[in-house]
Amino acid sequence: MAARYVIGIDLGTTNSVLAYAPLDEPEAPVQVLPVPQLVVAGTVESRQTLPSFIYLGDEVEAAMGQYDLPWVRGAKDVVGHQARMQAAMRPERTVAAAKSWLCYSRVDRREPILPWGNEAEGPHISPVEASRRYLSHLAAAWDAAFPEAPLAQQRVVLTVPASFDASARDLTREAAEQAGLGENFVLLEEPQAALYAWLADAGEGWRKQLAVGDTLLVVDVGGGTTDLTLIRVEEADGELSLHRVAVGQHTLVGGDNMDLALAHAVGEQFKAQGHDLDVWQSVSLWHACRAAKEVLLSLDYVQSEPVTVLGRGSRLVAGTVSVNLARSTAEAVILDGFFPHCEADEKPARPRRSGFREIGLPYEPDVRITAHLAAFLAQHGREETREGGAMHVLFNGGVFKADALRRRVLEVLSRWYGDEAAPGPLGGGADLDDAVARGAAHYARTREHGGVRIRGGTARSYYVGIETAGLAVPGAPRPLKALCVVPFGMEEGSQVPVPSEPFGLVVGEPAHFRFFSSAVRKNDRPGELLSRWEEGELEETDPLVATLEADEAVGEEFVPVTFESRITELGVFELWCVSTESNRRWKLEFSVREDAESVTAS
Repeated sequence: MAARYVIGIDLGTTNSVLAYAPLDEPEAPVQVLPVPQLVVAGTVESRQTLPSFIYLGDEVEAAMGQYDLPWVRGAKDVVGHQARMQAAMRPERTVAAAKSWLCYSRVDRREPILPWGNEAEGPHISPVEASRRYLSHLAAAWDAAFPEAPLAQQRVVLTVPASFDASARDLTREAAEQAGLGENFVLLEEPQAALYAWLADAGEGWRKQLAVGDTLLVVDVGGGTTDLTLIRVEEADGELSLHRVAVGQHTLVGGDNMDLALAHAVGEQFKAQGHDLDVWQSVSLWHACRAAKEVLLSLDYVQSEPVTVLGRGSRLVAGTVSVNLARSTAEAVILDGFFPHCEADEKPARPRRSGFREIGLPYEPDVRITAHLAAFLAQHGREETREGGAMHVLFNGGVFKADALRRRVLEVLSRWYGDEAAPGPLGGGADLDDAVARGAAHYARTREHGGVRIRGGTARSYYVGIETAGLAVPGAPRPLKALCVVPFGMEEGSQVPVPSEPFGLVVGEPAHFRFFSSAVRKNDRPGELLSRWEEGELEETDPLVATLEADEAVGEEFVPVTFESRITELGVFELWCVSTESNRRWKLEFSVREDAESVTAS
């Protein structure tokens, strides 16, 4: 069946959105699909966004049909609006922030670990499974609305944070394939998708707002992460073009942190009323503050919003207790805590950590987004912003619905650059709720019909760990070198040979392969062998434990090989090991699987 639509999907930490446009109508506006979902038990309504929450129900609730949808009967789990409401009432059964867990390598993201911190009570699912369920709900909603054009047959673009490494992208791909998105969908970085949405709205007028040498700073603060991206305006064949030149480190600071800060402030209000909340009430308060924040930041006429938690004890009356969160309080907590004024040479603080800590998401200890922005620009801005070019700011993420937060970022940038060179916001920005999804759909259309494209390729350089030879020292591991196999900016759908001397590849028995990546070493070329690097320059990603099939032609367990690297159209990194003594090739497709597995040789 031929594709009839282009589809963009924003798989968000807090909300997910699906946007679409007819494939054969290049000028048709991109639309957002209203997604049917439960708003209360037994009541289905269509909303523009699908909250990225899952309530894990039970058999009794399923038998009563409370969670049925137009396309499923007897469901015992809920995705979307009602699940988000349940997060404040039943946090021990509600999955949230699954996307943030996809990039956390300290846990097995295929294991049922969510809801996190609730080991004893209720069911659990994995971060990959949670992501699959969000995408499955969107796919089912699409198929119900367009039965003649199944989603798996359309041109689909799925967005990921720019800072997602290869393993997180691979897990996202896996969840998408399991959800029925087909095999030909494409991954796109969220900041780029936001800019594509702006380009779609601006039309040809974008060329009047930007000039050669200008730089676009995309500040994307989502529910779980902060993504910072620099895109340069260049000239090619007499036409303006866009080139992504820098991406920030993966920074776990976002709306979730802000919700927690608001919960702390509101918790003090509860204490003032004589209510001492227990652990699960505090979790409920966190979720309740998320809902209140979204209302206060998006609706200018709302000056306060009630925050309610269930009562658990004789001190609470009528089963619930409530306080009002004022807009002024919310803005003050977020402005002063997350967007304070700071100096241009500021760096995020790295306080001494406790010797013991609970396992959990590695949230940034310094939540000052302005400090992270200062460090990012100090590292990339001076060398990437051409002299004489202007800097423009594109805001993305629901947090920036609040005018006060956008103004604060611009004020901070003005102090750093001076009034004359102060960066200004791009005019005519898209709706922050659906910009990423709409931009992804527009990108899908440019792939089919042409149009301005953002060049950039991979947002990181990738390296494979090479164990050095030499005398062994008792109790000490052998020194490790890092061989660059993928350069920064390598385009999807391309492959490169890695020039180097042969290295030994272990075959026929389980072997441990170590991979590294860097968002700051942008000049390393394939074949460059690093024996030393500065702290923070390289980040180790998930290792691969695999058993490669033995090469019968050579008959050895230690085969000399050279490397070839390939980035697929999906953005998946494949490392090919090529024997120098036979025609055998082994493919190490980047994976996060910890168990030993057989890898097919080609």
